[in-house]
Amino acid sequence: MDVKSRHHLRSDEIDELAASLADRLGVDLDGDDYERVEFTDVDREVILVDGEPLVASFDGDRFLTVRGANEYPPDRHVVTVDSGAISFVSDGADVMRPGIVEASDDIEPGDLAVVVEEQHGKALAVARADAAGAEMVGDSGKVLENLHHVGDDLYEFRV
Repeated sequence: MDVKSRHHLRSDEIDELAASLADRLGVDLDGDDYERVEFTDVDREVILVDGEPLVASFDGDRFLTVRGANEYPPDRHVVTVDSGAISFVSDGADVMRPGIVEASDDIEPGDLAVVVEEQHGKALAVARADAAGAEMVGDSGKVLENLHHVGDDLYEFRV
């Protein structure tokens, strides 16, 4: 990911970002320095919070990155997978119903969600829902499209 530009966010942009994440995920983003990074080769922006890539845009929708979700564990929009799904999700596979043990009822189709593993609650991926949270636990079918996962370019991004 080649950096095109870096700009500090204005205080009103920081307030808007923090309020959006608090409303949607129940997290209190707390940082002293917020910087937007745009890329030449990827249609995505990243928000560095105190130098760490904690927020990114996914199809224009700002949401926590995997690192952000591990730093600020969300209360809402969370899908928990069993240990058998960890290696697949961490490698970028979409999330299938049989691997899901729990999903937030606040998730609607098209929403972004954080995928966490059940034993420690660590974030593995950010995904877009294909089904409502109440319908995610089951026997078959894909219910989440993996957009960002542990080990991908965004996860490995450092300034």
